[in-house]
Amino acid sequence: MKYPAWTRALLAVSLALNLGVIAALVLRPALVAPPQGTAAPAVHLPDYLALTPEQRARWDGLEAPFLHDLSANWGDIRRHREALVRHIFAATPDRAAIDAEQAAIAHLQAAQQQRVIAQLLAERALLHEEQRERLLQLLLGRYAGEATEEELLHRK
Repeated sequence: MKYPAWTRALLAVSLALNLGVIAALVLRPALVAPPQGTAAPAVHLPDYLALTPEQRARWDGLEAPFLHDLSANWGDIRRHREALVRHIFAATPDRAAIDAEQAAIAHLQAAQQQRVIAQLLAERALLHEEQRERLLQLLLGRYAGEATEEELLHRK
């Protein structure tokens, strides 16, 4: 039995559409990128680095004061950022106040970077070569995907 040309064309289009939907469903997980700004999964560094009991004790001694200082510094930066934004969006922006807040933030960020460097050097000193390499790769992977909140806010 012969089918008219339009019936064969309709069958071909239907088949192509079905194959396209199936291909899209199969390939979708591979093509979908993770949403911007999603945090990397938390890693418990002492476990990830397989620290010995002696290394863990030294690590804990380094980590507590570092995390306390870092938290306090972030609080100070947050307060200055809020003040900066308020000055920028004031009815009459005061350029001197804006510049002062920006300078305070830069000073706090520089101090924070020095804390982080000192901490990483101290951690490096207590790790053996394989552990240092694992920490290096973890940090490089995290830094490669970082974006500031402002960058995420303005991306579309």
